[in-house]
Amino acid sequence: MATIDLIVLGILKKEPLGAYDIQKLVEYRNISKWVKISTPSIYKKVIQLEEKGLIKSHIEKEGKMPEKAVYTLTDRGEKEFERLMLEISEKSVNIYLDFNAVVVNLDSLPPQEQKTCITNIESNIKELNAHLAQNIAEKQNRPDIPETAKAVMYQQFLLLQALEKWIASVKESL
Repeated sequence: MATIDLIVLGILKKEPLGAYDIQKLVEYRNISKWVKISTPSIYKKVIQLEEKGLIKSHIEKEGKMPEKAVYTLTDRGEKEFERLMLEISEKSVNIYLDFNAVVVNLDSLPPQEQKTCITNIESNIKELNAHLAQNIAEKQNRPDIPETAKAVMYQQFLLLQALEKWIASVKESL
């Protein structure tokens, strides 16, 4: 998947890391909240990217810690990173919200179950919004967090605010 490739290549463009460190960075930056990426997919992707010659590994050992493979971009990886940046930025913007599959089928449920589904979605939106607001508060003044990452967090915050307004209007119409 090109998006996962771009995430991994982009992280490695900034610094050499092991797969575990990449995965932890993805978690820390909450990347999985706005891009479909999972821990197992990161490990698989690192292996695939190395097999393609886009990254290379070397073994490091720190103190009494076990050896680990640390990955860096190759020249081919640098070119692939740039190609993916242009390719993905040229694509039309799609916003996939899985809960829309529930919304379009609400009329197939009795009214009380419709309200339950909408309340569940609303609760999840509010929970994510609270988590994101806390994350923004913790990271907004941190110089080690790239401004581009902060911009994505703010984008997600605005999107969630819009979804909260939208879900309120859906509740009113039921």
